[in-house]
Amino acid sequence: MKHSILAFAMLFGILTACTTSQDNTSMEQNETLEVLKTRRAIRAYQDSIPDRALLDKVIEAGTYAPTGKGLQSPIIVAVTDKETRDYLSRLNARVMGAQDDPFYGAPVVLVVLADRNIGTYLYDGSLVMGNLMNAAHAVGLGSCWIHRAKEVFDSEEGKALLKEWGIEGDYEGIGNCIIGYPAREAPQPKPRKADYVYYIE
Repeated sequence: MKHSILAFAMLFGILTACTTSQDNTSMEQNETLEVLKTRRAIRAYQDSIPDRALLDKVIEAGTYAPTGKGLQSPIIVAVTDKETRDYLSRLNARVMGAQDDPFYGAPVVLVVLADRNIGTYLYDGSLVMGNLMNAAHAVGLGSCWIHRAKEVFDSEEGKALLKEWGIEGDYEGIGNCIIGYPAREAPQPKPRKADYVYYIE
Protein backbone atom coordinates (compact mmCIF):
# COMPACT_ATOMS: atom_id res chain seq x y z
CA MET A 1 0.00 0.00 0.00
CA LYS A 2 2.84 2.36 0.96
CA HIS A 3 4.60 1.59 -2.31
CA SER A 4 1.43 2.33 -4.27
CA ILE A 5 1.00 5.68 -2.52
CA LEU A 6 4.66 6.54 -3.10
CA ALA A 7 4.43 5.60 -6.77
CA PHE A 8 1.30 7.73 -7.19
CA ALA A 9 2.96 10.69 -5.47
CA MET A 10 5.99 10.41 -7.74
CA LEU A 11 3.81 10.16 -10.85
CA PHE A 12 1.75 13.18 -9.74
CA GLY A 13 4.94 15.15 -9.17
CA ILE A 14 6.26 14.30 -12.63
CA LEU A 15 2.97 15.22 -14.31
CA THR A 16 2.81 18.50 -12.39
CA ALA A 17 6.37 19.35 -13.37
CA CYS A 18 5.65 18.55 -17.00
CA THR A 19 2.52 20.68 -16.99
CA THR A 20 4.37 23.62 -15.43
CA SER A 21 7.18 23.24 -17.95
CA GLN A 22 4.69 23.14 -20.83
CA ASP A 23 2.91 26.23 -19.47
CA ASN A 24 6.20 28.13 -19.29
CA THR A 25 7.14 27.05 -22.80
CA SER A 26 3.75 28.00 -24.21
CA MET A 27 4.03 31.45 -22.60
CA GLU A 28 7.49 31.95 -24.10
CA GLN A 29 6.28 30.89 -27.54
CA ASN A 30 2.84 32.52 -27.40
CA GLU A 31 2.22 34.14 -30.77
CA THR A 32 -0.27 36.65 -29.41
CA LEU A 33 2.22 37.94 -26.86
CA GLU A 34 4.88 38.19 -29.56
CA VAL A 35 2.52 40.24 -31.73
CA LEU A 36 1.89 42.62 -28.85
CA LYS A 37 5.62 42.99 -28.19
CA THR A 38 6.80 43.35 -31.79
CA ARG A 39 4.16 45.66 -33.30
CA ARG A 40 5.58 49.01 -34.35
CA ALA A 41 4.21 52.17 -35.93
CA ILE A 42 4.92 52.06 -39.67
CA ARG A 43 5.46 55.34 -41.49
CA ALA A 44 6.28 54.20 -45.03
CA TYR A 45 3.96 52.13 -47.25
CA GLN A 46 3.75 50.45 -50.62
CA ASP A 47 1.10 51.73 -53.01
CA SER A 48 -0.81 48.46 -53.36
CA ILE A 49 -3.99 47.95 -51.35
CA PRO A 50 -3.83 44.89 -49.08
CA ASP A 51 -5.88 41.85 -49.98
CA ARG A 52 -9.51 42.23 -48.93
CA ALA A 53 -9.34 39.00 -46.93
CA LEU A 54 -6.55 40.45 -44.77
CA LEU A 55 -8.40 43.72 -44.26
CA ASP A 56 -11.53 41.84 -43.26
CA LYS A 57 -9.57 39.93 -40.61
CA VAL A 58 -8.14 43.14 -39.20
CA ILE A 59 -11.52 44.86 -39.16
CA GLU A 60 -13.21 41.87 -37.55
CA ALA A 61 -10.60 41.93 -34.78
CA GLY A 62 -11.44 45.59 -34.23
CA THR A 63 -15.09 44.75 -33.67
CA TYR A 64 -14.12 42.35 -30.87
CA ALA A 65 -12.39 44.99 -28.75
CA PRO A 66 -13.85 45.27 -25.25
CA THR A 67 -16.34 48.08 -24.71
CA GLY A 68 -18.04 49.47 -21.63
CA LYS A 69 -20.98 47.23 -20.65
CA GLY A 70 -20.62 45.60 -24.07
CA LEU A 71 -22.50 48.52 -25.65
CA GLN A 72 -20.16 48.65 -28.66
CA SER A 73 -20.13 52.45 -28.94
CA PRO A 74 -17.54 52.60 -31.77
CA ILE A 75 -17.94 52.16 -35.51
CA ILE A 76 -15.27 51.57 -38.14
CA VAL A 77 -15.29 53.21 -41.58
CA ALA A 78 -12.99 51.33 -43.96
CA VAL A 79 -11.74 53.74 -46.62
CA THR A 80 -10.08 52.09 -49.62
CA ASP A 81 -11.31 54.56 -52.26
CA LYS A 82 -8.26 56.65 -53.22
CA GLU A 83 -10.20 59.87 -53.82
CA THR A 84 -11.84 59.69 -50.39
CA ARG A 85 -8.57 58.67 -48.76
CA ASP A 86 -6.78 61.64 -50.29
CA TYR A 87 -9.57 63.99 -49.22
CA LEU A 88 -9.30 62.75 -45.63
CA SER A 89 -5.55 63.27 -45.84
CA ARG A 90 -6.01 66.90 -46.91
CA LEU A 91 -8.54 67.56 -44.15
CA ASN A 92 -6.20 66.00 -41.60
CA ALA A 93 -3.21 68.01 -42.84
CA ARG A 94 -5.25 71.20 -42.69
CA VAL A 95 -5.81 70.70 -38.97
CA MET A 96 -2.02 70.80 -38.53
CA GLY A 97 -1.55 73.67 -40.96
CA ALA A 98 0.54 71.34 -43.14
CA GLN A 99 0.48 70.09 -46.71
CA ASP A 100 2.33 66.78 -46.41
CA ASP A 101 0.38 63.51 -46.37
CA PRO A 102 -0.20 62.69 -42.68
CA PHE A 103 -1.10 59.12 -43.71
CA TYR A 104 2.46 58.40 -44.87
CA GLY A 105 1.28 57.02 -48.20
CA ALA A 106 -0.81 54.24 -46.67
CA PRO A 107 -3.54 53.22 -49.14
CA VAL A 108 -6.16 52.28 -46.52
CA VAL A 109 -7.58 54.30 -43.65
CA LEU A 110 -9.76 52.70 -41.00
CA VAL A 111 -11.56 55.58 -39.33
CA VAL A 112 -12.74 54.80 -35.81
CA LEU A 113 -15.58 56.90 -34.43
CA ALA A 114 -17.58 56.42 -31.24
CA ASP A 115 -20.95 57.49 -29.91
CA ARG A 116 -20.52 60.43 -27.53
CA ASN A 117 -23.74 59.47 -25.71
CA ILE A 118 -22.05 56.43 -24.17
CA GLY A 119 -19.88 57.31 -21.18
CA THR A 120 -16.98 55.05 -22.13
CA TYR A 121 -16.90 56.01 -25.81
CA LEU A 122 -13.35 57.40 -25.79
CA TYR A 123 -11.93 54.32 -24.12
CA ASP A 124 -14.01 52.00 -26.29
CA GLY A 125 -12.74 53.62 -29.48
CA SER A 126 -9.16 53.56 -28.25
CA LEU A 127 -9.40 49.82 -27.58
CA VAL A 128 -10.72 49.30 -31.10
CA MET A 129 -7.72 51.21 -32.44
CA GLY A 130 -5.40 48.98 -30.43
CA ASN A 131 -7.04 45.82 -31.74
CA LEU A 132 -6.80 47.07 -35.32
CA MET A 133 -3.09 47.85 -35.07
CA ASN A 134 -2.20 44.58 -33.37
CA ALA A 135 -4.32 42.56 -35.81
CA ALA A 136 -2.67 44.30 -38.75
CA HIS A 137 0.74 43.27 -37.48
CA ALA A 138 -0.49 39.71 -36.88
CA VAL A 139 -1.42 39.31 -40.58
CA GLY A 140 1.75 40.94 -41.91
CA LEU A 141 0.49 44.47 -42.50
CA GLY A 142 1.80 47.77 -41.21
CA SER A 143 -0.28 50.29 -39.32
CA CYS A 144 -0.08 53.54 -37.41
CA TRP A 145 -2.47 55.60 -35.28
CA ILE A 146 -2.96 59.00 -36.89
CA HIS A 147 -4.62 61.61 -34.69
CA ARG A 148 -6.90 64.56 -35.54
CA ALA A 149 -9.93 62.41 -36.41
CA LYS A 150 -11.87 64.40 -33.81
CA GLU A 151 -11.09 67.73 -35.44
CA VAL A 152 -11.77 66.42 -38.94
CA PHE A 153 -15.18 64.95 -38.11
CA ASP A 154 -16.19 67.92 -36.00
CA SER A 155 -15.65 70.14 -39.07
CA GLU A 156 -18.37 70.91 -41.57
CA GLU A 157 -16.57 68.85 -44.21
CA GLY A 158 -16.27 65.90 -41.84
CA LYS A 159 -19.94 66.09 -40.87
CA ALA A 160 -20.83 66.17 -44.56
CA LEU A 161 -18.81 63.01 -45.11
CA LEU A 162 -20.64 61.22 -42.30
CA LYS A 163 -23.95 62.24 -43.80
CA GLU A 164 -22.81 61.05 -47.24
CA TRP A 165 -21.80 57.72 -45.73
CA GLY A 166 -25.19 57.33 -44.06
CA ILE A 167 -23.82 57.61 -40.53
CA GLU A 168 -26.29 59.27 -38.18
CA GLY A 169 -25.78 60.14 -34.52
CA ASP A 170 -23.38 62.08 -32.33
CA TYR A 171 -20.11 60.43 -33.29
CA GLU A 172 -16.66 61.67 -32.37
CA GLY A 173 -13.56 60.79 -34.36
CA ILE A 174 -11.26 58.71 -32.16
CA GLY A 175 -8.45 57.92 -34.56
CA ASN A 176 -7.36 56.98 -38.06
CA CYS A 177 -5.71 53.57 -38.30
CA ILE A 178 -3.69 53.65 -41.52
CA ILE A 179 -3.03 50.23 -43.03
CA GLY A 180 -0.84 48.89 -45.81
CA TYR A 181 2.13 46.76 -46.81
CA PRO A 182 5.24 48.22 -45.17
CA ALA A 183 7.77 49.80 -47.54
CA ARG A 184 10.66 49.15 -45.16
CA GLU A 185 11.52 47.16 -42.07
CA ALA A 186 9.85 48.09 -38.83
CA PRO A 187 11.92 50.17 -36.41
CA GLN A 188 13.50 48.50 -33.42
CA PRO A 189 11.73 48.97 -30.08
CA LYS A 190 13.06 51.43 -27.57
CA PRO A 191 14.13 49.94 -24.24
CA ARG A 192 11.27 49.86 -21.76
CA LYS A 193 11.68 52.48 -19.03
CA ALA A 194 12.85 51.20 -15.64
CA ASP A 195 9.85 52.49 -13.68
CA TYR A 196 7.18 51.20 -16.08
CA VAL A 197 5.70 48.70 -13.61
CA TYR A 198 5.12 48.88 -9.86
CA TYR A 199 4.33 45.65 -7.99
CA ILE A 200 2.36 46.06 -4.78
CA GLU A 201 2.72 42.69 -3.07
